[in-house]
Amino acid sequence: MKVLYRIYQWILKWVSKVLPWKQPRVFEGDQSLTELKKHLASLPYKHYLILTDPGIQKIGLLDKVIQSIHLETIQLSIYSEVTQNPTIQSIEKAYQQYVETGCDALIGLGGGSAIDAAKAVGIRVVKPNTPLSKMKGILKVRKRLPYLIAIPTTAGTGSETTIATVVSNPDTKEKYAISDLSLMPKVAVLNPTLTKELPKFFTATTGMDALTHAIEAYIGHSGTRYTNKMAEQAIVAIHTYLKVSYEEPENLTARQHMLKASFQAGAAFTRAYVGNIHAIAHTFGGFYQVPHGYANAIIMPHVLKYYGKSIEKKLSKLSDLIHLTESTVSNKMKAKAFIDWIESMNQVLSIPSQIGVPHKTDLEAMIDHAYHEANPLYPVPKIFTKMDFRVLYNAIMKVTN
Repeated sequence: MKVLYRIYQWILKWVSKVLPWKQPRVFEGDQSLTELKKHLASLPYKHYLILTDPGIQKIGLLDKVIQSIHLETIQLSIYSEVTQNPTIQSIEKAYQQYVETGCDALIGLGGGSAIDAAKAVGIRVVKPNTPLSKMKGILKVRKRLPYLIAIPTTAGTGSETTIATVVSNPDTKEKYAISDLSLMPKVAVLNPTLTKELPKFFTATTGMDALTHAIEAYIGHSGTRYTNKMAEQAIVAIHTYLKVSYEEPENLTARQHMLKASFQAGAAFTRAYVGNIHAIAHTFGGFYQVPHGYANAIIMPHVLKYYGKSIEKKLSKLSDLIHLTESTVSNKMKAKAFIDWIESMNQVLSIPSQIGVPHKTDLEAMIDHAYHEANPLYPVPKIFTKMDFRVLYNAIMKVTN
């Protein structure tokens, strides 16, 4: 089976090279909302549905954005019930609002959940007779979505520049990705003032989420010169600015660099894919509603250690990139220094080394979900068997009752 998986991944890599990739138009900096307003005035769309979450509304960011982009010529409707891991039920409610209010464009305002929810609503608009579960996987939408603007308020998911959306089904405890070129937003607004109110927990975990994206894109088998460059730039910026953002929330320079790093990491993994870290993290989100970035941060060093020699060379390059050791030491020592740095970052950011769960009765189902998500799609350094996943889950999970 492993040979067949590698053939599948090889085919996908070469298909990816000929796909018509496009980047969103990017507005950056503390004046980016003003630039967005000018852009909206030039567009033909008249009624936007803004998808956001209750927290964004509560702290006033929704009002700030509405005031900044308000035009007499456009109408804004609000759906503010996006859940942390957007569910098909929440997406369906937002879709019904889109239809009933006569919207013709979308804005995702918030973390990856809000932007992913906006993408999923767009899928429902163009595929009204097809349930989202039938869209799971790659290149199954194949229709142009309504005009989509992404305004991230976290520096982590990179959803503003990816072709993926991740949705959850609480009934089946499944969390799955839908990937299609049509899901990439048309506009991304990287405004650091929208992230400075972010609680420290989310600054930390979304930053580590971006790091996971960059690393998994870099160590996998589908990397290209472009994705490696994007991943490297993201890792350098995260190494320099994540701790600063965490300790100095008002530091807009650090915030801006983290937004750019998240964008770059997103650009890397949307072309080179993620890997086993994400496959495991998605099960913790689906079964226990564990925040995605938090899960990734904890899982990452466990999986990197388990990969062992298969990633030593690539991790040694990353170690050299951020100057963790003397350049003359062995690749094994450099790789260890890189993983040690990740663990030390988790400690600084108050992220533990294990994920607390109430029980392990779902373990076999989680292993099955992770195995089938990863294989054959993810071009990972080492293809895991179900036994490999079992070993890792037992190391990662900690029963708290």
